[in-house]
Amino acid sequence: MRIQLLRTFAALTLLFVTSISSASSANTASPKTFVFSAIPDQDEANLQERFDKVAVYLQEQLGIKVRYIPVKSYSAAVTAFRNNQVQLAWFGGLSGVQARRLVPGSQAIAQGTEDPFFTSYIIAHSSTGLEASDSLPTAITGKTFTFGSKGSTSGRLMPEHFIRENLGDTPNNLFSKVGYSGDHSRTIALVQSGAYEVGAVNYKVWDKQLAAGKIDSDKVKVIWRTPSYPDYQWTVRGDVNNSWGPDFQARLTEALLAMDDPDLLASFPRSGFIAADNNLYQPILDTAISVGIIDAGK
Repeated sequence: MRIQLLRTFAALTLLFVTSISSASSANTASPKTFVFSAIPDQDEANLQERFDKVAVYLQEQLGIKVRYIPVKSYSAAVTAFRNNQVQLAWFGGLSGVQARRLVPGSQAIAQGTEDPFFTSYIIAHSSTGLEASDSLPTAITGKTFTFGSKGSTSGRLMPEHFIRENLGDTPNNLFSKVGYSGDHSRTIALVQSGAYEVGAVNYKVWDKQLAAGKIDSDKVKVIWRTPSYPDYQWTVRGDVNNSWGPDFQARLTEALLAMDDPDLLASFPRSGFIAADNNLYQPILDTAISVGIIDAGK
């Protein structure tokens, strides 16, 4: 009997010690890392440098581990967001709409000061003889044309919308060849080299590369600027408060809106950030449905 009692006591002691050890381990475990990504609208090296700085900033502001992970395509950014591999993303207008439709409860929370009035440039190689115009030159018809990524707002969706609106037909019918470069930097390079005669590009990327001396104005020029439309935004999953606390989304939004370091802002480039919400991007959804990129029933 005594032996049995001793065995029972020993078992209970072991269970108690194990429970205390497990609790201690749980308390000292590394906190969950908050992960974000961004659409790959420029070359990967630029993106890594730019968003690693943002990760450091958010980590300091939020007091948690924050990490940026790159993705290879616009669709990969949307997929990572849908699968909760990232909880926050710097999306374009179209990719943001697509992501929020896939993840109910997700919210657009901040946008660049310039983003409600974004625009695209139509650029042309010098060999075309096309010149800058206040209206979209009809002489671009019959030329070879490259968009950016198929999922890009400024490199595909809105330029295609305005091309259809102004020239009365689809790109496939208007141009002798239609390509998709993958990102804005590549679009500029392809048109500058003459591989494509005409292309559509994000005006911010063009202006930044022009200022940096990366564009040969003797070979490629802007021939038309589209009307404005809403574009980039930070979108967050609606379930982040479950993991990081009831006020986390509010604190994250505050941190993004308070970003004022000139070096950080220049890397976007933006002059600052302002509040955003999902309703601001209804025009993008409507356009994507009209062009056939998004199915209205889904």
